[in-house]
Amino acid sequence: MSVVVASRRAALLIAAAGIFLLTQSHAQAQWWKRAPIDFEECADAAEKAATKAEKTSALADCNAKFAGRRKPGGGYTYYDFLQDRTFEIAGPNPTPEEQRKIDETYTAYLANQRRSNEAAQATARQQREQQEQQVQQLQQIALRTETERVPVPVERPKVQQAAGQRPKSAPCTKGSFSCEWPRLSESLNDLKKLFNPTPSKPAKKG
Repeated sequence: MSVVVASRRAALLIAAAGIFLLTQSHAQAQWWKRAPIDFEECADAAEKAATKAEKTSALADCNAKFAGRRKPGGGYTYYDFLQDRTFEIAGPNPTPEEQRKIDETYTAYLANQRRSNEAAQATARQQREQQEQQVQQLQQIALRTETERVPVPVERPKVQQAAGQRPKSAPCTKGSFSCEWPRLSESLNDLKKLFNPTPSKPAKKG
């Protein structure tokens, strides 16, 4: 009877030991197959996929699970492509507080972009108006230059009267030189004829 009891105890001990070993082996297997803690671990596991399609699918899952990227010196960074900017984060994914700050920064980024666009549009509109004004000024200058180049009809100059003759329409003041000169000139010519008679031509010999 005691032998049977001892045999049963031995069997129970062996079974318990087997269960313990199986449990330990299963726990170790679970440790080796634990979920990756960040994108880099996940990407390393994806590289071991059997086919290219499985690798592509695994990398897509890694991108979906982990937004941050491990830094060489420790910590993680999050790249927001909407702002084209990188943020420092504590873990492989932004915490709710970190995400809130990122969203606030994006709101401020949109406001700055809107102000920059409005300023650029105002500058472009001002430059366009200045160019239009310059074109108008150049057109006015060109029109004025063309007008100045057109010859203006000049009144035909009147025929100058002979020296010593008084214009008929001009008034003559009695005793003035311009009024008495023609009469004196005629008297001098008569005296010259008296003292210097014109010689007569000699008769032709037959």
